[in-house]
Amino acid sequence: MNIKITYHWLLDFLETDASPFEIQKYLSLAGPSIERVEKVENDYVFDIEIISNRIDTASAFGVAQEAVAILPFFGKKAKLKFDPFEEYKFSKIIKEQREDDYKLNISIKEDNLCSRFSAIILDNVKIGPSPSFIQERLKAAGVKVINNVVDISNYLMLTLGQPTHIFDFDKIANSDGKSATMIMRQSKKEEKIITLDEKEVKLPGEDIVIEDGRGRLIDLCGIMGGLNSCVSNNTKRIILFVQTYNKQKIRKTVMTTGVRTLAATYFEKGLDEERVEATLVFGVFLLKQYASAKIASKLYDIYPHPYQKKKIVTTFSFFEKIMGIKIPKKTIIQILNSLGFETKVYDEKIEVFVPHFRKYDINIPEDLVEEVARIYGYNNLPNNFPPPAQVFQPEEFEKIFKVSSKIKYFLKHLGLNEVINYSMISKKMIEEWGLKEKDHLKIKNSISKEIEYLRISLLPSLYKNIKDNEGKKEVLKFFEIAKVYLPKENDLPKEEYRLGIALNTDFFDLKGILEALFLELNIKSFPLPKIIKKENVFLTEISLLSLIEKAKLLPKFKPINPFATIKLDKTFELKKDLTFQKIKEKAFKSSYLDKIEVISLFKNKLTLRFYYSAKDRNLTEEEAKRELEKV
Repeated sequence: MNIKITYHWLLDFLETDASPFEIQKYLSLAGPSIERVEKVENDYVFDIEIISNRIDTASAFGVAQEAVAILPFFGKKAKLKFDPFEEYKFSKIIKEQREDDYKLNISIKEDNLCSRFSAIILDNVKIGPSPSFIQERLKAAGVKVINNVVDISNYLMLTLGQPTHIFDFDKIANSDGKSATMIMRQSKKEEKIITLDEKEVKLPGEDIVIEDGRGRLIDLCGIMGGLNSCVSNNTKRIILFVQTYNKQKIRKTVMTTGVRTLAATYFEKGLDEERVEATLVFGVFLLKQYASAKIASKLYDIYPHPYQKKKIVTTFSFFEKIMGIKIPKKTIIQILNSLGFETKVYDEKIEVFVPHFRKYDINIPEDLVEEVARIYGYNNLPNNFPPPAQVFQPEEFEKIFKVSSKIKYFLKHLGLNEVINYSMISKKMIEEWGLKEKDHLKIKNSISKEIEYLRISLLPSLYKNIKDNEGKKEVLKFFEIAKVYLPKENDLPKEEYRLGIALNTDFFDLKGILEALFLELNIKSFPLPKIIKKENVFLTEISLLSLIEKAKLLPKFKPINPFATIKLDKTFELKKDLTFQKIKEKAFKSSYLDKIEVISLFKNKLTLRFYYSAKDRNLTEEEAKRELEKV
């Protein structure tokens, strides 16, 4: 994501002698990438790229925190003018809270929806234009200016990195006019809400919503408020609402509904609960100053699991080992402290306490090394190549690769074309093949009905390949080596590699391809694969691992028989109960039979050639005939 803030906005928090273009240059080398600086009247607009795991930098204050750590390493002065986390405490407004004026009846139905919920009611609100500096900064950031109350809500988000929402209290008030009910829960499937942009959103279910106790949805949490509770020109009383949500649920709702807002982009990355307090207090100050608001309720703050400082223990030698350069202990400590980490040093060991705003992306000692390296300057690290190391693939993968490559090249030389299909198929394909929908895993957020179910067979896809290409070429022969996904209860599916073959010639062509493949892989015996005919298409599917288990790199040595071979031909009339396979099974009961060849097939007349020989003497023709008569 990208955000836009101005130079003077940044200077609200940062005291520095760096120019806008120096800030762009140096921060881009070691922190948030400032992609563009544009002069607008008497200010400069920074266009800043925010990487997914550093949502704490997506604000004017967040960028100022980074600048304090980075700029001194490039010879520029930089320090924070004040820390809003320390400046804006609940204690600043708690003395003004009014217990009896207006009340909220709050209910959070499930623990995993909201990690912190804070709110306060403000009265005597005067709706009008916001102050010029807020308007100018929001316009520079690409945010639409509406009125002082809504503008302050958006301004808080880009100043401190915490989205807020403001309700019109009277639009959701209970019949007494002095209280309002807010029930946070998961949405029901196909429940509907009309959002601020006047669009009706049908919810898939399990989305975080707030209802007013009468069944009306008033907020699609973390994404967009309801039109029925929005601030208007007639608003007199408001609820300032600041909270943090389950990021997975916000992300899921955004993807399934297609409703994306800047606030949702913040919430889906996981916000710092400790930022809620400063944002609410600063918001009250701004609303009092620029909207004449007065506190009209007690402060509500539901925070069941406050942040416990995370400790990471490592050694100074570990920094040297990973970075390839020895950095003074004093420099390492200075960098970590400037980034908000607390440190304790015990000779060679260092204990580092992670600040609340870095709790999601700092977990292991390597993360600390990365922080020190980027501030110290990657350009200051030695550019020596690490010693080479050979990484061996697991034996199973090596075998799969070797055998599947051999199969692919062999089938290619037999005239087959390899296809690569999606791992997903449609419900229509499942039904056409007489398969059961319940046997397939369904993808919840599929982008198309054509790729909605994980396939349990390669054949439906291969059949579709043949049908899609009919008329383009007379003879079509396709194969695919890919995984199928077999569901397992309360677990991830079993992933199984298979070889699938489909062609539009005939049964014997496919049978011959299989026999040739077994011969190429030096497989002497293999369970006869089932060949399916669907319309004019012949298909088969084999477990790749079964082929790998039986395949041999070299054929088994068979010494040349020095004695005579007797060749005898015989024609059989094939019937339902007399197949080539049965003839083979019967014939090979003879210890003298070496092999059988198919000479011809006309209608149901099959002519075979039998090769007989003995291992210790010359076999006579009469002996060979007697063996054949047994068949």
